[in-house]
This record gives sequence, C-alpha cells and structure tokens, in this order.
Amino acid sequence: MPAQPRFRIHFNSASRAASVGVLVVGSLAISPLAASAATGTPKPHVCSGTFAKPGVLSGTINGKVVVKGFCGVSAGQATVKGDVVVTSGSVLASVFGQNHRTHHGASGLSVGGDVVVQHNATALLGCDPSSSPCIDDPSAKKPTLFSHTQILHDLSANQALGVIVHNTSIGGNVTSTGGGGGVNCTPSGFFKLIKSPVFSAYEDTSVNGNVSISGMKSCWLGLARLKAGQDVSVIGNTLADPDAIEIVSNHISGDLICNQNSRTWDSGDLSNNLFPRQPQPNTVAGKRVGQCVLNSPTSPKDKPGPGPF
Repeated sequence: MPAQPRFRIHFNSASRAASVGVLVVGSLAISPLAASAATGTPKPHVCSGTFAKPGVLSGTINGKVVVKGFCGVSAGQATVKGDVVVTSGSVLASVFGQNHRTHHGASGLSVGGDVVVQHNATALLGCDPSSSPCIDDPSAKKPTLFSHTQILHDLSANQALGVIVHNTSIGGNVTSTGGGGGVNCTPSGFFKLIKSPVFSAYEDTSVNGNVSISGMKSCWLGLARLKAGQDVSVIGNTLADPDAIEIVSNHISGDLICNQNSRTWDSGDLSNNLFPRQPQPNTVAGKRVGQCVLNSPTSPKDKPGPGPF
C-alpha cells in the first residue's frame, strides 16, 4: 500500500484549496461483533485509531458503528446496516478511492441508517476528481479516482467541527446545528493536523429531503451543485472568510431560505481575492427568501440583483 498519500481537501467550490497534510493509511481493524447475552442485541462495532494509524472500516456490519479517534474507509466497500455515530472529537474519513488491503478495486461507504456527527467531530464523506479528489489519488494534477457514499436515512451534525460531503446520496434530511470551531480561520482539531482552516462543504451530492444548516461559526461554508428534494435553509451562520457562504449552482425542488447569515453568495471567486466573481445562480422551484432573493455582487461596486439568487 502507499505509505503516505497526500491529504487533499478542497476549501471551496471555486479555486481555493486547503493546505496539504499527511495521512498514513493504517491497518487497525474494527472490533468484532459481539452479541449481548442479556438482550440479544448486537453490540456496536467500534472503529478506532489515530491520525497516524487509523482504524479501518470494511465489510458488512449488521448493526451500529461507533467511531472513536480516527476511522478510515480504505479497504474496499463498507456496508453498515445500522447507524454510524462519529463520537466527540473523532474523525470518519470515507475519502479513499482505492482498496489498500487488496491493492485492487475501490473503496466506498453505504449506511442503512443515519450518520450522526457529534460535538467537535469531523466527517469526510465521498470524493470525486472534479470537486474534491480522493486523498489517495496518485495524480494531483489529473485525478481519476471516485469514492461514493450512500446514506439511506439522515445526516445530522450537532456542534460538529466540520462536515465535508462530496459524491454522496442521502435518502433523508441533512441537519447541521451549531459548531464549526469559532469565527476564525485558525486551524484547530483535525484541521490543525492537515494545516487547514476549519470549514464545511456540501457539494455534488443529492438529498431527498430538506437541508438545514444553522448556527455555525467557522471559517468557510459552501453548498454547491446539490440536488435537494425539498427545502434548503441556511440560517444564523457566521463565517470569518468573506467569501462565505457560497450557495452556488444548486437545484432545489422546494424553497431556498437564507436569514441572519454573515454573508451569502451565488457566485464563485475567480482568484484568491474576493473579486472578480463568476455568477453561478441556483435553480429553485419554490420561493427564494431573505438573503437569497437577488443575485450577489460580482464586483466591489455591484449591488445585489436584479436577477434571482
């Protein structure tokens, strides 16, 4: 297996990228399934490890998975019939395109229940060449690998540090409440290990239900090229980067609601500066409400509108 694939995660949907760190693909296995003699209910599988030597989640797990420390999906397809809970301060990384156990085939994650990201935890779900290359892709300039994540029910984050989602199918709702590490761009927690500002992103992903992101305090947040089956609401989020919050090129079957956020954009920056910007309007079947009614400025002297957000 490659000893030290580069850890690459995109900072936003336009041109910025997070700093590169190092992740050693480890071989700690998840704990074996044990049945409770008293209840007959399977005990949760625990996937545990460290950033230097991650735990590995693979195969079919009939019950619930609990992530403690650092857990990677890097040994083929992992199918979890129950929920996946990323405990406080832990990291779930399903962003490997290769199977590092057999050295052939791909890796991916399928969850039959919910994915729950707890306080100060981080989830990295899915990767694709166009928006967020897999961390083990051999070519940084011309990436080709994919890793698809499927969640049959909900993705929920409560006071999470960061949730970074690409190439993922979600059967239920996405709910993110609070968290984010504070209104600054100083790396902390997992992001300090990879020398990146704390951020969250939901890109190139389908959600059958609602998307609700509220109360986040972080460096950057973006929603790009989402297909949302119901409403998208972005409310009360404060971001340190003036480029946030980018809400671009989404297809929303319900309403788009934006209130009390530090700033919103339906355009992407074309350089490392705030301007110039390229319009990337959203397609909204329902109503546009609040800050997401008129398109955002594309130059410093522009005013919002007259076109739709």
